[in-house]
Amino acid sequence: MEAKLVALGVQTFQIALYLALPGLLTGMLLGLAVSIFQATTQINEMTLSFIPKIIGVVVVIVLTMPWMLNEMTDFSLNVFNMIPTFVK
Repeated sequence: MEAKLVALGVQTFQIALYLALPGLLTGMLLGLAVSIFQATTQINEMTLSFIPKIIGVVVVIVLTMPWMLNEMTDFSLNVFNMIPTFVK
C-alpha cells in the first residue's frame, strides 16, 4: 500500500516536470539569446529581456496545450482508477 502511494507521488512529480519542461526550456533559451544580444550590443533595457521570454513561453504553451491536456487526462484517469486500491 505504501509503495503504491510513494510510486504515485513520484509519478506526480515526474509528470509535473514533464509538462513544465517545454515552457521552462523556452524561457531559458530565449533568456540566453537575449542576454547574448544585450552583451554584444551593450543595450541594457529590462523590457528587452522580459517581453521576448513571455511571448515565447506563451506561444510554446499554446502549441503544446493539446499534448499537455492529453497527458493530464491520462494521469487523472489513472489516479481515479487507483482510488479503489487505496480505500481497502
